[in-house]
Amino acid sequence: MGKQKIMMEFCLLFAAICSSVSSAEWKANVVKSIDALVTSCVVVPCSFSHTGGNLPSSRLRAMWHDKDKTADTKGNNIYHEDPTLIKDSFRERTKMLGRLGQNNCTLEITEVKDHDNGPFCFRVELVRTDNKDKFSFVDNCVELNMLPQPPRPTVIQPMTTIQGEPYTVTCSVIHTCPTHVPKLSWNLDTTNIIVHHKDIKQGNWETQSILTFIPEEKDDNREITCTAEFNGGLKSSETFTLHVKRVENYNHIIIPSVVGIGTTVAFVLVCIFMTKKYNPNNVNSKSCDNQKVTKPRFPSPKSQPKSYNYKEDPDEGDDYINTADLNIYGNI
Repeated sequence: MGKQKIMMEFCLLFAAICSSVSSAEWKANVVKSIDALVTSCVVVPCSFSHTGGNLPSSRLRAMWHDKDKTADTKGNNIYHEDPTLIKDSFRERTKMLGRLGQNNCTLEITEVKDHDNGPFCFRVELVRTDNKDKFSFVDNCVELNMLPQPPRPTVIQPMTTIQGEPYTVTCSVIHTCPTHVPKLSWNLDTTNIIVHHKDIKQGNWETQSILTFIPEEKDDNREITCTAEFNGGLKSSETFTLHVKRVENYNHIIIPSVVGIGTTVAFVLVCIFMTKKYNPNNVNSKSCDNQKVTKPRFPSPKSQPKSYNYKEDPDEGDDYINTADLNIYGNI
């Protein structure tokens, strides 16, 4: 009796150890919750691992089922390789995106309904020739947060908008369907737009649209709108008002002034030319002005030596001075 008890305890311990080892061989990584936009789509990221390494896809079979219901029961699966085992409300709306041979169990749900909230769990079966090992990861299930309205885009813009200088504004929106990303559009007629898609983890993705244009004076107080159109047709938008800082322009002062000065100078030059051309006396008078008038010079009486003409009077025999010869300057 004692040996039987010891044997039974040993068997129970061995079964517990085996069960622990078996469950430790398989692990799954599934997001706990994720947003799902009604009428759109959602992609649930999922991965799993096995201690024996990667197994070929031919040896694996995957399914997703309701947490509170077993996958063995027909109609409890939201995804199964056999379409007849999928719930009618999910048929043709679910698809496995990952390859099981690469340990990828990512699930896509399209045309999301407001009752597709879950939680849903992943299950894998190891197909063998003799039996099937089944592993349901009921502790790693996903729950969908239903969104009846789409999220609004976020717009990031510079604080200052200067006329004539490049202006860059970014519009972004968060979504959970990378297979059908939202389309971002602007109410501006421009082709200078760059679009980016980024994985921000936990099943969330970000789509960015970067717009660059050169604002003009007419764009002041203009409303700029970024619109996001999601898969399924729902739209949301964000609008802001552009305030353009004008560049000081003095052309309305400089141009008339230059024209006026140029006209005045031209008029003065024409007048001078016409005056010189039709006034010949102007040339003669200028010639006369440049000539010096020379007055005749007479010798000074002091500069000329006085000469006296002494003649003998033949009659008297005395020296005689002719006064007429002395009065050459009319002083006597």
